[in-house]
Amino acid sequence: MSAPHQRTARRSTRPVRLALAALGVTVLAVPANAYAGAPTHPASHRVVTATSQVAAATGLDDPAKKEIAMQLVSSAENSSLNWKAQYKYIEDIGDGRGYTAGIIGFCSGTGDMLDLVELYTQRKPDNVLAKYLPALRDVDGTDSHDGLDPDFTKDWAGAASDPVFKQAQNDERDRVYFDPAVSRGKADGLGTLGQFAYYDAIVMHGDGDDSTSFSAIRERALAEAEPPARGGDEVTYLNAFLDARVWAMQQEEAHSDTTRVDTAQRVFLDNGNLNLDPPLDWKVYGDSYHIG
Repeated sequence: MSAPHQRTARRSTRPVRLALAALGVTVLAVPANAYAGAPTHPASHRVVTATSQVAAATGLDDPAKKEIAMQLVSSAENSSLNWKAQYKYIEDIGDGRGYTAGIIGFCSGTGDMLDLVELYTQRKPDNVLAKYLPALRDVDGTDSHDGLDPDFTKDWAGAASDPVFKQAQNDERDRVYFDPAVSRGKADGLGTLGQFAYYDAIVMHGDGDDSTSFSAIRERALAEAEPPARGGDEVTYLNAFLDARVWAMQQEEAHSDTTRVDTAQRVFLDNGNLNLDPPLDWKVYGDSYHIG
């Protein structure tokens, strides 16, 4: 039986979105004791092996690898590899962030949905969602549906058939999440898998001043291991990053299922697949997936 549909949303808020744009040059420092008590992966995964090779020059921004990244995230966010079917997705998953929608889980309560609709309206002023901009501004930072119900979900699904809206979703995904993650990953000397680990973390946790944001996760990893850009071993560092990611996920009930790390990213890492080359086989929430 297929696992129940699960959807996660970021912890970020609208002001924090600005910090992501500068992610390649600034990160948030976190006290070393913030990681106290965090679980660690078995030592066997920290042994330096021949799989610690330098990754190929191409990264997650290679079109074929980006497509894989979108399918991997969709398997965890939507229990499907068909990420292009998610432009029309919208629901309140009861996590305190209002509506979660679209290909990357834009949220009415965290500001990125507002940013998206503002961009869409700049490009197409008479779109069906433009009338909700005042309400989206009012509910930012809350889980409220005031001014959105009863027709917002229907209108969102209708807008999803518009190529302009689809492109706006693509562009906001790239500007706020994908491009900063890839840039930071490359700056740390990581290959495609490491860049994806960064991307998936930003998608779920956002980046802010809390202890489970992407930058905080990265700082915890840096306290345990050096990335390749600082002379460290890539496999050792990525295990440290995934350890920190699992800890961060366990701090919130909505994120407490860690299979998107344990039976997906960790599997690729244990197989030495630092370039995220197919074929790929993984599980999320007990469901099996394959990319040939």
